[in-house]
Amino acid sequence: LSENAHFVEELEKHGVAFIGPKSFAIDAMGDKIHSKRIANEAKVNTIPGYVGEVKDEEELLKATNEIGYPVMIKASAGGGGKGMRVAYSDEEAKQGYRLSKREAASSFGDDTIFVEKFVEEPRHIEIQILCDGHGNGVYLNERECSIQRRNQKVLEEAPSTFTTPEIRAEMGAQALQLAKAVQYQSAGTVEFLMDKQKNFYFLEMNTRLQVEHPITEMISKVDIVEEMIKVAAGEKLALTQDDIGVHGWAIESRVYAEDPYREFLPSTGLLTTYEEPVGEDVRVDTGVAEGSEISMFYDPMISKLCTHGKDRNEALAKMRTALDSYRIRGLRHNLAFLRALCDHPKMISGEVTTNFIPDHYPDGFHGLPMDPAQWEALSAGVLTAHFGAMEAKSSIAEGSYASTFVEPDTSVILKFTNGYPPL
Repeated sequence: LSENAHFVEELEKHGVAFIGPKSFAIDAMGDKIHSKRIANEAKVNTIPGYVGEVKDEEELLKATNEIGYPVMIKASAGGGGKGMRVAYSDEEAKQGYRLSKREAASSFGDDTIFVEKFVEEPRHIEIQILCDGHGNGVYLNERECSIQRRNQKVLEEAPSTFTTPEIRAEMGAQALQLAKAVQYQSAGTVEFLMDKQKNFYFLEMNTRLQVEHPITEMISKVDIVEEMIKVAAGEKLALTQDDIGVHGWAIESRVYAEDPYREFLPSTGLLTTYEEPVGEDVRVDTGVAEGSEISMFYDPMISKLCTHGKDRNEALAKMRTALDSYRIRGLRHNLAFLRALCDHPKMISGEVTTNFIPDHYPDGFHGLPMDPAQWEALSAGVLTAHFGAMEAKSSIAEGSYASTFVEPDTSVILKFTNGYPPL
């Protein structure tokens, strides 16, 4: 209901305050074709494309050939990556149009389709804004949301490694221009795509509190939910743009009930073990507990795991530790995949685009390769834990005990100071 303009309109008729924007702002930004027109009028950078509904394949091909391939075919009422297809030829465009139209009708009850230029190797960078009902507004810096799988965000960070203070200010100013154009009140997110030359283009506006808002709170020191409540109560923002700084770095990992080893298939069942990580600057937002059921009827997200540090390296280090200490049993989850992302050289260097996962995991995720020394240490640890009081010392030596729980192609030998373990 957070982006249902009709619901908010009914509340307004009955004098009930909605903690969020007004119905006309939700309506204006909820349709991607309409929102793009408004963005153009507000002098916000937009992706070149066909401004209007594409009604059939003939009109589609006329538009795609005017724009030039590659193109993105999108559902006007879409969201969450649904109803979107990239096309590099007429044939792909026709197929993408049919699939997007069908998916849009099924997911949103609206099969309106439009088409625009596809920005290759883009970054997904968004601006968090806060506006009141008295004409005041601020932007709370940016979030980098480029690591995605099938257009669904997986790992986010704030700020971005790619922007500069000048670009941040320009993006923030354009985000507020768009908000002003629809008399926006409350918290909102203006999403942009940024190309390799750091040109940025309006993508869409989310008229609600985003999943990834905690990392903005961590670096801005602003309680966004508190501000939303105050704005809904008619108060003026107590903040000005000069009050908004960038305090350290924050990272969010989306913990999902899905199997990364089987093409991320959703997993359902009971959380037989659920122990969240704790520590300084570690935040876990969740709605589950040990014994909770993850069903097929709702989003498979288990939690949002966030860490904050004085810089990016510290935030990443805290995220690694938090993921390592997170315990989830009873169903499949993506903790191992998230942990692998944190160690990926391109992630560490900040060289990410929305193609990160398909580029670096083209054949899916198969775990992290381990060298013999790592397997030796792991096996020693497992045996030590299993046999309790026995002291294990790992070595590759003749006549030692050979571990049986290693990969078939890995030879790991363990030597025990007090003799062989009982079999």
